[in-house]
Amino acid sequence: MMTTTTQSTQPDLLYSEEEEALRAAVRDLLSDHCDAAGVITRTETDTPHDPELWKALSDGMGLAGLLVPEALGGQGATHREVAVVLEELGRAVAPVPYLTSAVVATEALLACEGEEAAGLLTALASGRTIGALAVALSVAPGGAHRAVRNEDGFLYGELTGIADAAVADVLLVPADDGGLYAVDGDAVTVTPQVSLDLTRPLATVTFDGVRARRLGAADPAVRRALRSGAGLLASEQLGLADWCLTETVRYLKERKQFNRPVGGFQALKHRLAQLWLEVVNTRAAARAAADALATGSADTDVSVAVAQAYAASVAVHTAEEALQLHGGIGMTWEHPVHLYLKRAKADSIAYGTAGAHRATLAELVDLQAP
Repeated sequence: MMTTTTQSTQPDLLYSEEEEALRAAVRDLLSDHCDAAGVITRTETDTPHDPELWKALSDGMGLAGLLVPEALGGQGATHREVAVVLEELGRAVAPVPYLTSAVVATEALLACEGEEAAGLLTALASGRTIGALAVALSVAPGGAHRAVRNEDGFLYGELTGIADAAVADVLLVPADDGGLYAVDGDAVTVTPQVSLDLTRPLATVTFDGVRARRLGAADPAVRRALRSGAGLLASEQLGLADWCLTETVRYLKERKQFNRPVGGFQALKHRLAQLWLEVVNTRAAARAAADALATGSADTDVSVAVAQAYAASVAVHTAEEALQLHGGIGMTWEHPVHLYLKRAKADSIAYGTAGAHRATLAELVDLQAP
């Protein structure tokens, strides 16, 4: 009797040649247009976003439309390519609305049908229109979110903690009738909130009888958007952590004490080795989440929860160690490490805390607390 063996297909988490080429192109662009001193200077102004950098990324390289189908003017790429872009943006703490517009808002629109949604997808893919989902940055996939009141196509209410609302040309707004609506950014009142991460500012958005255009059902669109946001945020956290580790190792090789490189001391070697291990593990988790989103895997929810449950604390730990191991210079405003620590701390509560994702993971794998 003949027997057949069925082998499960394992995801290939290694970077392809195309992905490495994309990484090199994005890194070169950021090296030329996103220096640390310039980012720090922008955080001291009323316009923390860099419109010229955004134009170079979106219009010049077409990166804003990676997730948008080619038929709608996008690149028709996958979440794996987007993850590579976010790694590089995380390494540079780039002050652009890529995650909020090219990922979260785009994914919300991809869950909707009709000409209105298709037109907005084409606009977002060009980069000349910036979108933002009007859901607080802290909300986890599947979590409860606030909605505004809809009265005959006009929206009333207030939403807080909306990331990149200040630069959004269009807001995607959930309403109390279960619909997702498009609202022009200049038709609402946007009030900046105090944000720890000055490169991704938050704001309160007030709707006072604003005319809105219905796009589709809010719940599936919001859930899809937040799941992708959480899964791909891990790649941004990976890039951030990798920069912190690389720069700390470089500094400790150059900094001397007692006439020898500081990095030669055994205690510091142990700390760096631990960081390296955490960064490598984060890369595996982030790549698994990106691949699951790209392939529509049945384990996507699990992969996203694992990635966020792990990556958030690693990014914070690596940034904290980078600041401490840089010594006195790491405490100064002029050194960019504070940008990375603030981004890491802000990211740790974005799209759900690590604890929330661990709770979700426990439910998904039927492992309840005692």
